[in-house]
Amino acid sequence: MSRTGKLTASAMFVGLMTVGANISVWLPFLAVPIGGQTVPLSLQPFFALLAGLLLGYKWGSYSMICYVLLGLTGLPIFADLSGGFGVFAGPTGGFLLSFIPIAFIAGFIMEKTSMRYRVFGAVIAGVIVNYLFGVTYMYGAMHLWMGVDISYLAAWISMIPFFIKDFCFAILAALFYPRVAHAFRKGKVTYNTSFK
Repeated sequence: MSRTGKLTASAMFVGLMTVGANISVWLPFLAVPIGGQTVPLSLQPFFALLAGLLLGYKWGSYSMICYVLLGLTGLPIFADLSGGFGVFAGPTGGFLLSFIPIAFIAGFIMEKTSMRYRVFGAVIAGVIVNYLFGVTYMYGAMHLWMGVDISYLAAWISMIPFFIKDFCFAILAALFYPRVAHAFRKGKVTYNTSFK
C-alpha cells in the first residue's frame, strides 16, 4: 500500500474514532443495559482494534496517536464532544491513551504471530490492554489528585459492565474483520484476511 493510501486510511480511522466516541450523543437511545445499569454505547475500542487489524501495528498506532493529539488541541472529538488537555486529568484519560497500545498490540499479533485464530487473540489482547491501562489510570487519577477514596479493586468492579460491553464488541470486530478486510481489498488496501 502506498504512503498516500496509508495516510488516507489512518485519517479515516480518526474520523471513525470521533463517531465512535459520540454515537450516544447523537443517538441517545443507543445504550446497553448491563447489570441493572445503562452503559452508553461507545465504539472506540471496536475501531481502535480494527485500525490495528487492518492497518498493522505501525499505521494503526499512528492513526490513534493522531486522534489523541488532535483531541489534545481542543477539537471536540472525544466523548461528549469534548477535547483539550483537561480530559486527561479526569478518570477516563487512561482509556483514551490506551487506544494507541490497543491498535499496536492487535496489529502486532496479526503481523508477527502465526497462531491459529490469531484475530481473536488480537482483539482479546487489545481489550485486556485497554482495561489494564484505563482502570489503572482511573484509579491513580481518582486516588492521587481527585481526592476520591477508592480501592483498586473497587475501580475494577465499577468497570465490569463496560468491560462486558467492550469484550462483546471485540468479538464482533473479529467476526466482522474478514468482511471489512474484503471491502478494503476493493479499495486496493493491503491487509491480511486470514483467521489462521
